Amino acid sequence: MSAIRSMIIRSRSHRVVQDGSAAAPEVDEWHEEDTSCWANMPEELLREVLLRIEASESSWPPRKSVVACAGVCRTWRQITKELVKVPEVSGRLTFPISVKQPGPRDFLLQCFIKRCRSTQTYYLYLSLTNALADDGKFLLAAHKCRRPTFTDYLISLDAGNMSKGSSAYVGKLRSNFLGTKFTVFDGQRPHAGAKMTKSRSTKLVNLKQISPRVPAGSYPVAHISYELNVLGSRGPRRMQCIMDAIPFTSIEPGGVAPTQIEFSHHNVGSFPSLPFFRSKSNHTDNFLSGPLPSEKDGALVLKNKAPRWHEQLHCWCLNFHGRVTVASVKNFQLVASPENGRAAGPEHEKVILQFGKVGKDLFTMDYRYPISAFQAFAICISSFDTKIACE
Repeated sequence: MSAIRSMIIRSRSHRVVQDGSAAAPEVDEWHEEDTSCWANMPEELLREVLLRIEASESSWPPRKSVVACAGVCRTWRQITKELVKVPEVSGRLTFPISVKQPGPRDFLLQCFIKRCRSTQTYYLYLSLTNALADDGKFLLAAHKCRRPTFTDYLISLDAGNMSKGSSAYVGKLRSNFLGTKFTVFDGQRPHAGAKMTKSRSTKLVNLKQISPRVPAGSYPVAHISYELNVLGSRGPRRMQCIMDAIPFTSIEPGGVAPTQIEFSHHNVGSFPSLPFFRSKSNHTDNFLSGPLPSEKDGALVLKNKAPRWHEQLHCWCLNFHGRVTVASVKNFQLVASPENGRAAGPEHEKVILQFGKVGKDLFTMDYRYPISAFQAFAICISSFDTKIACE
């Protein structure tokens, strides 16, 4: 099996070098006529080989073998896309689109955030071990951009290119002047019914759009608010997140959250070596699977879990199960809030997102269904922003 992986990687690397001088073709047109000898393998044998590789490589960095298999040729890519499951089912982040898909249902996916104070940049990594600090697998980066009346955090798949015009741009977080209210914007439609916010930044993105098939812009997917602290109390922050793109019913048994299944075509060109995952679905729309939130269902509302006062330690405490080691006002756990007269049930006790400090510039971020790594990252970044009225 290791010999097969080695040959796959060598074959794919040779092909990428050959194609490097030409513009990267679109995914659906990429290598229309496969000339690789690997494309001539019997489909039954090929499927069995890919199935074994997918099953054996459960974590990074060995999981890059699965990505390499999807880049060999069109046939291999199609079969690999069918075998790789979404994070909700597999609990794995494989392709770049995985950061825009809901996390696993049964457990918290462990990640961590590194802060670089000098450049005002934040880096999100997937934890590779159970240790609170390891090398990690890079997922996303966010750069802080101050404006006269608000602050933007641009979120990108490429830590070296954080501009809105980049094909690696996935969205942004915007705060008000006081740092008490935030809006999370997705760079592409989170679901078919999403409406794009018209702004100057939207026009700038559209000017650099490579493909006109999918509109690039800003689609609000979440609103975050921190309670004003007029009395100046030093107690824990109180926050609320309204997930516009996720229906409240998603946390109920059998509930489903919209799932982005591929990046828009104008994003593909920057990642010719990484195929993008599309799950098998009967939906005709190429940008989601699952029901859309409606006024009847209502949007999912997350609130911070109330801490308890520890008499001996004389501080507010939350049980992070060993994932947080440093006391900080930034630490929080989010759970679903009962809305529209619904009574609280077991689903409201589950922690959907937790964030906490473990070092001077190191923080853990654990999330689960129905939010994605991108949404969780944006929510956590809001905790870093200075809150004049809350502290």
